[in-house]
Amino acid sequence: MALEHALLVSLSERSGSGYELARRFDKSIGFFWTATHQQIYRVLKRMVEAAWVDCESVAQEGKPDKKVYSVTEAGTAELARWVAEPLDIEIPRSDLGVKIRGASFSGAEAVCTEIVRHRDFYAHRVEVLRAIEKRDFPAPDRLTGSALHQYLVLRGGVRTCSAYVEWCDEMLTTLRR
Repeated sequence: MALEHALLVSLSERSGSGYELARRFDKSIGFFWTATHQQIYRVLKRMVEAAWVDCESVAQEGKPDKKVYSVTEAGTAELARWVAEPLDIEIPRSDLGVKIRGASFSGAEAVCTEIVRHRDFYAHRVEVLRAIEKRDFPAPDRLTGSALHQYLVLRGGVRTCSAYVEWCDEMLTTLRR
């Protein structure tokens, strides 16, 4: 996926400035697709040049004008084209998996320390995602449209991170026998 498509999705949900988009990435899309603020601004410039988004200057009191981006008809058409296009099957990489394979050559305790670190990260992420789920989607059986799609992606994140925590727990139990 190109960053352009992630930005088109975000802007289709709600227009915003580059700063607002970067903040949204930090709090939602960033859980499964990362981009720096600099990357977002560079790509927004290309998207304006491609006529996928419009940019409107909005005056602010005591601050420089901000640029607010919104999706154009051409951007909507590009997003529809991309959504309909088959994706390559993602084969996840796991540096941790390679380290575990190498544990017999360098000692399992260092690998266990790394597994604990990964486990703690993903356990925390599960907590954050479940808090978002509780706050933003209290009645998931009544969701439709964009809210339903956001919920389904969130649930995928919860399930993926939970499975990762379970895998780490299994490895720690097995390696520490």
